[in-house]
Amino acid sequence: MAGQPIFILKEGSKRTRGRDAQNNNIMAAKAVAEAVRTTLGPKGMDKMLVDSMGDVVITNDGATILKEMDIEHPAAKMVVEVAKTQDEEVGDGTTSAAVVAGQLLSKAEDLIEQEIHPTIIASGYRLAAEKAVEVLNSLAMTVELSNRDLLVSIAETAMTGKGAESSKKLLSEIAVDAVTSVVDKNGKNSVDKDNINVVKKVGGKVEDSELIRGMIIDKERIHPNMPEKVKDAKIILLNSAIELKDTEVDAEISITSPDQLQSFLDQEEQMLKKIVQKVISSGANVVFCQKGIEELAQHYLAKAGIFAVRRVKKSDMEKLARATGGKLITNMDEITPEDLGYAALVEEKKVGGDSMTFVTGCDNPKAVTILLRGGTEHVVDSIDSALEDALRVVGVAIEDEKLVAGGGSPEVEVALRLQEYAATLEGREQLAVKAYSEALEIIPRTLAENAGLDPIDMLMDLRSQHEKGVKAAGLNVYEGKVVDMWKNFVVEPLRVKTQVINAATESAVMILRIDDVIASTRAAGPEEGGMPPGAMGGMPGGMPPGMGGMPPGMM
Repeated sequence: MAGQPIFILKEGSKRTRGRDAQNNNIMAAKAVAEAVRTTLGPKGMDKMLVDSMGDVVITNDGATILKEMDIEHPAAKMVVEVAKTQDEEVGDGTTSAAVVAGQLLSKAEDLIEQEIHPTIIASGYRLAAEKAVEVLNSLAMTVELSNRDLLVSIAETAMTGKGAESSKKLLSEIAVDAVTSVVDKNGKNSVDKDNINVVKKVGGKVEDSELIRGMIIDKERIHPNMPEKVKDAKIILLNSAIELKDTEVDAEISITSPDQLQSFLDQEEQMLKKIVQKVISSGANVVFCQKGIEELAQHYLAKAGIFAVRRVKKSDMEKLARATGGKLITNMDEITPEDLGYAALVEEKKVGGDSMTFVTGCDNPKAVTILLRGGTEHVVDSIDSALEDALRVVGVAIEDEKLVAGGGSPEVEVALRLQEYAATLEGREQLAVKAYSEALEIIPRTLAENAGLDPIDMLMDLRSQHEKGVKAAGLNVYEGKVVDMWKNFVVEPLRVKTQVINAATESAVMILRIDDVIASTRAAGPEEGGMPPGAMGGMPGGMPPGMGGMPPGMM
């Protein structure tokens, strides 16, 4: 028995450990970061992603790119998670988060080669991240909800380089107006982006996009005799159907004469008339119904000059309630004038060949709609992605009320302060903090590279300005100069930067601490067609003749 190997893993399992495991993980994470690095900044390029169905996505949004890429390596997936978390938390900075995570691991690889233990590097990185967040907080300025120009600048910065460049000003103003309309001011500002409905319609041009202070419902009126336009609309929002109710139990009605049949039909008609009369009596002239409206009821509503829409989505009904100030009604017997919503105008319009219902002119709406137009589907999708980022960052800025300059300036300032901080530390963590500060400079370096500028010259200029005390000195990639970012209105919410630092650091530390990767292979399934040939009953080629169960003639 002596010297016989002992196998504890299933056959086919693959195990990598020690330095090899660390190198593999770091290389995979770096490859993911490198894949999105060229998309960073105003001069970043786009990626075209084609999935297995042949659908095409054109984007330079880091989270979208990494989501569409079918990544298998487990360490690479962790970098994808960084971008995903960044997108969910703040909506912008996804590429930065992935690039910083990749660079932190690249710097850690150099330290590991100098025989510095990964746990010491991890400890140094955590210290550096805490200090970085502290420095960022000291750089932040306050923004008020009333400072519209600054909020528009935030939206413009988020949209820069994202395919919406030509109409950046218009879309930024739409984004700011939409977000400020839905702010809840209960002690602390809070923004629920779900109250902003974005409707995409191919056709027209980007400049035709508009903000509707109300709702757009992708439905048309149900009867041609109904008015196309209702001014001073009093709106009833119904959760129940305007139909005759079926009985809960099976019931049969026995009719023995034509008179009885006629009176039964008349009774049905009277019941429907009564339901419609309740709507008319409430004073409503517009009905949005979540369920169905029977044909006869449609006729009565049209005769009364009421505009009605049926089978409206539940989410749209809730937004209509927030926009118009109406209440969702389940019981028709309890309708009061206070339950009705109000809009200055409800009309049916054709947009891109489809009829839609516009509810506009609401008093202080808490739900609004943005109608996005564009020449092709890809253009509309690209603008929708850019607008999504703008809405999220404006919302974050209003909630936190804190801003920092953009253009790589906070990263350079934090890097310089970390260099000073490293000198105060004892032990090998000092090297990790220094490496962390160098890793952060990947952001201004990449901005310069993507703009075709010399990254070393630009970085030297940036450092020299920051050493002179110009804390907001950032890179103007259009002119190739270092300028004051506050004066150029290139600003971002503080949370975007702190989230990049936290998410990238946690991900890098987690990958660094792995020194053993055990991967079990998938069990090989049977060949196409189920069983292997000749495997029926364990006999080669199935059963011999005459073994089919019963002798002939016994059927």
